[in-house]
Amino acid sequence: MHGQNRIRDYGVTVGKLPIGYYNSITDVDGVTVGHVTLSQGEMQTGVTAILPHQGNLFKEKLIASCHILNGFGKTMGTIQMKELGTLETPILLTNTLNTGTAFLALTKYMMADNPEIGRTTGTLNPVVGECNDMYLNDIRAQFVEEHHVLSALTQTSAEFHEGAVGAGTGMVSYSLKGGVGTASREMNLEHGSYTLGVLVLANFGMLSDLKINGRAVGQELKKAIVPPSEEEDKGSIMVIIATDLPVSERQLNRIIKRSVTGLSRTGSTISNGSGDIIIGFSTAAKIPHERPSQCLTTSMIHEQDIDTAFRAAGEATEEAILNALITATHKTGRDGNERPILSDLLTKYNITF
Repeated sequence: MHGQNRIRDYGVTVGKLPIGYYNSITDVDGVTVGHVTLSQGEMQTGVTAILPHQGNLFKEKLIASCHILNGFGKTMGTIQMKELGTLETPILLTNTLNTGTAFLALTKYMMADNPEIGRTTGTLNPVVGECNDMYLNDIRAQFVEEHHVLSALTQTSAEFHEGAVGAGTGMVSYSLKGGVGTASREMNLEHGSYTLGVLVLANFGMLSDLKINGRAVGQELKKAIVPPSEEEDKGSIMVIIATDLPVSERQLNRIIKRSVTGLSRTGSTISNGSGDIIIGFSTAAKIPHERPSQCLTTSMIHEQDIDTAFRAAGEATEEAILNALITATHKTGRDGNERPILSDLLTKYNITF
């Protein structure tokens, strides 16, 4: 988006399902994304905010779920989400040592519009995800401040940049520059047309494992790059999945688990030091905070319709990861550290698809 060359511009078409208008998580109506990027010298970090709908999330919650592939991560809010099956705040992504700052800022952001929190009703459950950007960013400096988080939350839109922006500024993936990527899929069922979108924060993998459309591009690049430019796989990935498909929390959990198929198709082995965490929500129904006098009624698909959503989750996750890699731009960070850029390498070594 915003004129960036994405993986499809390099001749790569992932999967079978049609893409949405933006090929983005924001193809799900009401979803918007905002970044604050902090990039100067050893400061290579930031924050990314995902707003699931444009109303009051605390008062109008969404059905939500999370799934942990490997739990080497420090997310906030997933315990209550797993228990209650709802989302009541925007989702924030940042670096590992700034999750506390993001939590505080998101709490203040939500309390400003909901004076009853902590007074006449309970508290709230802020959701924050993280990856470790310490190779390029001086993570100990904790550069992200509350006002940066608030700026990301209040400046979201349907179109946004990918790559080395926001929370992705200092991320490394497949030993290359990583970051934020997104993609979407359209699902045409007998009872209607629906959208599933994915946003990833990619910070995982080794170069030799990278595959693009089944081709072992990482092996080709590893042989070409002298000296070898590969790091041990110690990173993580946050996968955020949005859909307007009417589903129960159980069905949503089944769907978001299938993101692992797309993750694996890019070459991930889900290593010991990788925090591979998926958070998903559906905008199809809003759950009121206040208890109504009548029972709640929500729609959900039949289980025989769910395979299309399974495919959509895998395809969109795979393409979002590749978009994160191909749109990433060069960063020189802490101690002069830097990582190669996929787009540069494809051009330099004449790799075409």
